[in-house]
Amino acid sequence: MKVLLVSQYFWPETFGINALSLAFAERGVELTVLTGKPNYPDGEVFAGHSAWGCRREDWRGIEVVRVPLFPRGRKSGWRLALNYLSFVAAGLSFGPWLLRGRRFDAVFVYAPSPILQTLPAIFLARQKRAPLALWVQDLWPESLAATGFVRNGKVLALVARVVRFIYRHTDRLLVPSEGFRAPIAALTDDARKIRYYPNAWVDETGPAAADAPVAALAEKIAAGFSVVFAGNLGTAQALHTVIDAAERLQREGSSVRFFLIGSGSVSGWLATEVARRGLTNVELPGRFPPAAMPHCYAAASALLVSLRDEPIFAQTIPSKVQGYLAAGRPVIAALNGEGARVVVEAGAGLACPAGDAAALAAAVARLAALDADARRKMGENARRYAFEHFSLDRLADDLAAQLAELAATHRRKMT
Repeated sequence: MKVLLVSQYFWPETFGINALSLAFAERGVELTVLTGKPNYPDGEVFAGHSAWGCRREDWRGIEVVRVPLFPRGRKSGWRLALNYLSFVAAGLSFGPWLLRGRRFDAVFVYAPSPILQTLPAIFLARQKRAPLALWVQDLWPESLAATGFVRNGKVLALVARVVRFIYRHTDRLLVPSEGFRAPIAALTDDARKIRYYPNAWVDETGPAAADAPVAALAEKIAAGFSVVFAGNLGTAQALHTVIDAAERLQREGSSVRFFLIGSGSVSGWLATEVARRGLTNVELPGRFPPAAMPHCYAAASALLVSLRDEPIFAQTIPSKVQGYLAAGRPVIAALNGEGARVVVEAGAGLACPAGDAAALAAAVARLAALDADARRKMGENARRYAFEHFSLDRLADDLAAQLAELAATHRRKMT
């Protein structure tokens, strides 16, 4: 089976689609990737790449076709908008030429924000006479409003009309959370094409285990009761709540320490607040490669996932939840809705309301007060649930079967 993957983000950017693509290749799927120039998350084009010009690469047997885009930059709404729109324009302008003469059995879109990246895929699917499957990772326009990126009601209404167009020109809509089903059904013409398809757990343990900085960080984490947050340090993650909880615990004399590993739009604010408040129980080690994370997780007493108190975030399961569960450590979910439900259903840890610093501090204190056997049982439950529900092999087989089914149905309709 020949599949065209369209995604603004791809290796060497660190997204789950990388591992899924390799799993596809292992199953004999001939995959071609149409993507942009790597610049996430820091907003600068990676070394060895240029923002402009088209480029072909081979990544572990997968053909990667790159089109130009405008780098997203840092803390700039207009640059981010240009980044989003430039990929759409480049995909529509260069994609058909770069893929001329090629036939595909299916077109598949991996769509974290922006969902607008589906627009070139719609055109290409029509041109190639292939069915289109869209894996929705963020709800638009809801996420734009929730993050404050767009506040104008007329603009949000316009975005909703574009999203309705996208959904109605897609043959299969895959959702990573059951909470996505209702809002997507409201914008599509046929709710039957919506299928639950969660993000997979990816084992990324690699050479970073031997790196001195990773080993030093893991040793530091293991020295006492530690709570580790890893990933994007952005506004959606409600890290002000974590800082407030840490301050509360420090005042109470708790020895719990927080490690916020990663980088993002609030990295500078976090450093300023930690210094201003004199927080000796919060560390900001910076960003480490994905291969380092399992070693940091294994050293942690608990793993923390948090999101802001917004209706849209109650509908999602943060992708880090899968990795946390697979690490076999207790999880603290400072979330509402689906993400918290998964952690509680798995018996993998504790949940508290999103945005509630007092409740988060209480949850951390409660977990720290449990005996080692109780915490070990939570970790065992977490890992079992991850293998049962989020196995990469099982999910890769599922998606390959869905795309083959779509291709066969499409061929029958065309004859």
